Amino acid sequence: MYLNSIFTNPERLERLLDIAQSSFLPLLEGAIQYTIPLTLISFTIGLILATLTALARISTVKFFQIIARIYVSIIRGTPLLVQLSILFYGLPTVGITLEPFTAAIFGFSLNVGAYASEVIRAAILSIPKGQWEAANTIGMSYSQALKRIILPQASRVSIPPLSNTFISLVKDTSLASFILVTEMFRRAQEIAAFNYEFLLLYSQAGLLYWIFCFLLSLVQGRLENRFDRYVSKA
Repeated sequence: MYLNSIFTNPERLERLLDIAQSSFLPLLEGAIQYTIPLTLISFTIGLILATLTALARISTVKFFQIIARIYVSIIRGTPLLVQLSILFYGLPTVGITLEPFTAAIFGFSLNVGAYASEVIRAAILSIPKGQWEAANTIGMSYSQALKRIILPQASRVSIPPLSNTFISLVKDTSLASFILVTEMFRRAQEIAAFNYEFLLLYSQAGLLYWIFCFLLSLVQGRLENRFDRYVSKA
């Protein structure tokens, strides 16, 4: 019915084409200015946090284990939208006010840190204990063995799931529109609120998200093939 009303009405079709053309650059600008930087910054911080959390989970110090478990449980057990709402709308009630972009970085970083920590922890635990024993035999300390032997191997194992986490984060950044970050989906909402073509604008934003994720999937495939060849040669 919707498509029929478009193709049987040349003026409406022309209007939609004009809107799609004029909105493309604003949407792309929102992606370049906010979506992409938000993804890269949050993933980088989240990856650091994930590594520290994973190490705390496998630590022999009970206190570190408990803190890490509580953090992972809270983040994984609550919706990301709720976490962003607490950071942006909830914290001001106790005197802590964050800018929208800053709140988004905090929220996404904490989320990535919790989920990716389980990936990294599993990758570290997948390394044979003989590797640790060999490191101890040649006089390496725990930190030296971790840095020089264990983590490099674990990083190769964790490439595929971490790549999936990164791609998911690209899509999750659309939730930042809820806390007023003018990323790509927020731009689509603003434009649609002006011309009332919500289906067109949301579909156009969805197409751009799909293109970004498709390109990232190609990069992920090349990385996996490269590391597979490396492991085979080793």
